[in-house]
Amino acid sequence: MKLFACDNCQQTLYFENSRCVNCGESVGYCPEVAHLAVLRQPADAPPGIFEISLPNNETRRYRQCGNARFDACNWLVTTDSAAEYCRSCELSEVIPDLSDPANELAWRHIEAAKRRLVYTLLSLKLPVAPKKQYPETGIAFHFLRGTNEEPAMTGHEDGVITLNIAEADSTFRENMREKMGEGYRTLLGHLRHEIGHYYWDWFIKYTMRLHNFRAMFGDERQDYEDAVKRHYEQGPPADWQTNFISAYASMHPWEDWAETWAHYLHMIDTLETAKSHGLTVRMPASDKRGENIATDALAFRDFESLTAGWNALTLVMNSLNRSMGMKDAYPFVLSPNVLGKLRYIHEMVQENRATRAHENAAA
Repeated sequence: MKLFACDNCQQTLYFENSRCVNCGESVGYCPEVAHLAVLRQPADAPPGIFEISLPNNETRRYRQCGNARFDACNWLVTTDSAAEYCRSCELSEVIPDLSDPANELAWRHIEAAKRRLVYTLLSLKLPVAPKKQYPETGIAFHFLRGTNEEPAMTGHEDGVITLNIAEADSTFRENMREKMGEGYRTLLGHLRHEIGHYYWDWFIKYTMRLHNFRAMFGDERQDYEDAVKRHYEQGPPADWQTNFISAYASMHPWEDWAETWAHYLHMIDTLETAKSHGLTVRMPASDKRGENIATDALAFRDFESLTAGWNALTLVMNSLNRSMGMKDAYPFVLSPNVLGKLRYIHEMVQENRATRAHENAAA
């Protein structure tokens, strides 16, 4: 995630800001150009219509997302669109009863995490379309509060991503993390994992990539329910770290893909954050190049630079945490086999980016 600056006073702004803390101007995020802009009301426009100055010196008119009335979203919608909600919020088909303050708080946290997810998906030029508009291929999110009679299970099916909103409670999430023996459990991590299942359907399921996927991740035709039962009764293989990014990934090839996909998005977003903060890290002495790794252009196209920068950055992250007496921020090991899987995803994403760029140029 990059940092932003106020158009009016140049104060640093964060992705979540709806107001500049320095000059007090209201701001909104334009997803089409990844720009956080000051909201200016034109004299000739009705209330609620704002004229935005874009980075390319173009001006465009927007209105706020419908969820701005809850002070729950800072994204904007172009006046050319008939949509009530922004590109992120329009994906939420089912939300909890917001008359319950606990539900509203959980929903706010989840939507904030989802906007970060959508930001990265759009930056990678991945398909992001609402299921209401594209029933066969679109994405929908269902955020549910479970009950004893009807528990809410986090998961994905046919483009619908369901999340138990109890995951927005840090105490619940930490208890589940310990119970499941996980090193990492966050709302954003859940969303990145579940969207990975959706992109498996999009990029792998009915394509020529399926053969290579099976060679890399295993045969997904093995019975999923049997795999789940075996995993929870017997646990992961003793040497799971040799082949998998997490113990959960060892359960079934679908979960291996989703865990690896989520990890790739972790890497991309965190490296962009480091770059935005001006962070440059030096590779350890064991790296013969001995060069500084600035996460220039996010190393989107060069997997070697991406992983070299990631190794250096996570070493810094963990060292800083240990200096504060805290557990490692990055409790993962990237074995050669895991790196091979990450490379597979990276190359697929880059192929898609190149195809989208060619199509846009042709148009």
